[in-house]
Amino acid sequence: MNHLNIKQIEEIIPHRHPFLLVDYIEDYKPGEYAVGYKCVTFREDFFAGHFPQEPVMPGVLILEALAQAGAVAILSLPKNKGKIAYFGGVDKCRFKSKVQPGDKLRLETKIIKRKGPVGVGEAIATVDGKVAVKAELTFMVG
Repeated sequence: MNHLNIKQIEEIIPHRHPFLLVDYIEDYKPGEYAVGYKCVTFREDFFAGHFPQEPVMPGVLILEALAQAGAVAILSLPKNKGKIAYFGGVDKCRFKSKVQPGDKLRLETKIIKRKGPVGVGEAIATVDGKVAVKAELTFMVG
């Protein structure tokens, strides 16, 4: 297994606080997949307004966290060092359950297609084995 801490993740992808949404990578294989985690705390800035009476992590941020895990997989290829993976699209997206403070969000993105700088990742976010979000994420490396 290939582990990455936060500093090692920052060497691969350009995101920084408060928009770096992956706390650590449990395992990855360059160009193929990455499995990471986001430890969701009550102190996240977005909980102040989403929603004050019932804090819920916005679905688009869960998708972004999945994309960042996928970016670790694709940008860890030596030929992609120093590049950025941009969102190209989201397909087959389903939100299945809420993510709330105290949850440990597991992020798994497998690269299922690549052609030149464009690719597709099959992404799934879970909490305690229960699916929160599933989607296909299209990316472009530039």
